[in-house]
Order: sequence, then C-alpha cells, then structure tokens
Amino acid sequence: MKIYGDIYSGNCYKLKLICALLEIEHEWIPVDIMRGETREDHFLRLNPVGQIPICVTDEGQTLTESNAILYYLGQDSDLWPTDRLAQTRVLEWQFFEQYSHEPAIAVARFIKIYLGMPENRRHEYETKLKSGYRALDLMERHLDAHDFLVGQNCSIADISLFAYTHVAEEGGFELSSYPALRTWITNIQQLPGFVAMPPASAR
Repeated sequence: MKIYGDIYSGNCYKLKLICALLEIEHEWIPVDIMRGETREDHFLRLNPVGQIPICVTDEGQTLTESNAILYYLGQDSDLWPTDRLAQTRVLEWQFFEQYSHEPAIAVARFIKIYLGMPENRRHEYETKLKSGYRALDLMERHLDAHDFLVGQNCSIADISLFAYTHVAEEGGFELSSYPALRTWITNIQQLPGFVAMPPASAR
C-alpha cells in the first residue's frame, strides 16, 4: 500500500496514525503542496481534484478523502464500532470535523505557519479563530463526560478530530482552558503504537 501525503498536514497525519495504531505496512510518499506537487500531471492522474492524502491499496485501487480512507483502513478493527448507532455517531463526528472543525482550525494553522500570516489574510485568520473556538467548545462539552468521542474506546472519529486539535496551538488557539480536551489528547497519545506528528517548525 502507498500513501501520498504531507506529514505536517493533519489530514495526512490521520493516515500515518491509524497505520501505526493498527500496524499497517505502507510506503509513505512525501508530497509538498507548497511546491505545487499536487498540481503536477502524474499526481492529477491519481487524484484529479489535486488534494492529499491519497491511498493506493495493495490491489491498486486509488482512494481519496482522509476520512473515507480512515474508514477503509479501520472498518475491520476495534476503531470501527459494530453497533449501528455508534457507527452513525462516528460519522456525525467525522462530518463535523470536515465541515465545522477542519475548515477553521486547519486553515488558521495554514495561514499562520505555512503562509507566515500575510497581512491580506489577517482578517480571515481572525474569523477562523472565532469559528475554531466554537468547534473546540463543542468538543470540550462532550468530552467533559466521555473519555472518547464515541463509546468507551478510541475510534476513527477520535483520529479524525485529534489530527488538527492536538496541534491547534500552532495555529494560535489556546487550549489551557479546555481540560477535558487536553485529557482526551493525552488518552490518544498513550495508545499502544501511537506515533507523533512532527512539529510544524520542522518543515
């Protein structure tokens, strides 16, 4: 199996993390979005949308969209619940991650770290901070009564949300007032096989 991605991207790190937790062998193929590598012809033949990550399975099938790939990799493991309602809860959190969480927290981090906070995007950045804190507030309220997002164990929902939440401070979010969220982050970091995401400063 081959995974094309940027290890500093939360969407790509999701796949690195699930492979580590489930001991899935794979070849990691680095892609640099800042150099335009996702717009090169050979990449667009794999994913015409021009986005990472991409997973090419052992059977040669090309998969895109990070949360869909998480499902493909995790569905036969303990990271995917067997109960239909719990499965639906996992999907609820993953849709929340892509529509309410990632567009705020990931974009704020991108503007600050990848782009270096250009003045013409400062207003956008400040707007992303507000919506990002709303997403973090929602997670904090839920995790105040739960160790993980769905059920008693880690699921692919946790991996989806962990990816950008645990590096939210790189984007300017202050997590000190989110005790339940920080405990949840620690719970995931203590899972057997956990692999850390390199700091953005190492780029």
